[in-house]
Amino acid sequence: MPEAFTAERFVSDGLQNPFNRAILERLPALNLLDAWLVAGCLFQTVWNLRCGRTPTTGIKDYDLFYFDGDDLSPESELAVEQRVQACYSDLDITIEAKNQARVHTWYADWFGFAYPALINSREAIDRFLVPCTSVGLQSGRQGAPPILYAPYGLDDLYRGILRPNPLSDHRPLFRQKAFSYQQRWDWLQIAEL
Repeated sequence: MPEAFTAERFVSDGLQNPFNRAILERLPALNLLDAWLVAGCLFQTVWNLRCGRTPTTGIKDYDLFYFDGDDLSPESELAVEQRVQACYSDLDITIEAKNQARVHTWYADWFGFAYPALINSREAIDRFLVPCTSVGLQSGRQGAPPILYAPYGLDDLYRGILRPNPLSDHRPLFRQKAFSYQQRWDWLQIAEL
């Protein structure tokens, strides 16, 4: 019988990283619109556990997405970033908060590829360069478990299969990311289309 890669398992694995747990517990207090803990801190925790490492090994930062379409200014994003830093200052980790409503204003200059305006944070998760890394957790209501968003499922993440994302097929950036992951977790497989 094939192994089940369920939302419950992913949430359980992700919360073995105590920083993920603390971030999600405090996230509602920040009152950010459409806020999600996303990407590396989640899938890297899973990969660390799979190969017997501690959950936090090698995780360089923790990313928060939120969506505020009413204020696309860098100053507003900086003000949110400062609130986030104050909320989590005792954790001694790097946390970055980015307004996904404004990514299209800087992405092409930074990465060299066009990026469409988005309508919510989940659309940003949909566009990660490596689909198996497209995961986010949102704080559950009043003690409920976190809500998982994984638009491409969890099979490739747990099996370690890295593919390019057709929604963001920026192949040079994909290869750079995929090779970087494979250097840290040598069991990962790169499967270009």
